[in-house]
Amino acid sequence: MGTATGSAFDTEKLRRGIEGNTGNTLLSLYADDAEIRIVDRDSRPSHPRVLHGRSQIAELLDDVYRRDMTHKLDRCVVQGDHAAFSESCEYGDGTRVFAESMITLRDGKIAEQIMIQAWDE
Repeated sequence: MGTATGSAFDTEKLRRGIEGNTGNTLLSLYADDAEIRIVDRDSRPSHPRVLHGRSQIAELLDDVYRRDMTHKLDRCVVQGDHAAFSESCEYGDGTRVFAESMITLRDGKIAEQIMIQAWDE
């Protein structure tokens, strides 16, 4: 995927999207052909879960935002056509989740994302 950035990445919109009640705002930050690779307890580094395109990303976000949990954007750093952010989440029962993401931007949208996440067990 190309990495030329024609417009700035909206970090405030990222915050609103992550901390919101639905995945709609967050989904609007992804390019149509975006790809997410997820590494966690179920998807190891040698076989990450890979989502292609906004429709698969929308399914993931719909699942996540239907759960009884809160989300908080902890930090976000943008440099050129790359950004990194950390996110902390908590389920209603107190179980915590922490995720780190590295993203590649194209025209102000997320083109690629690598997410590593861990949670209490």
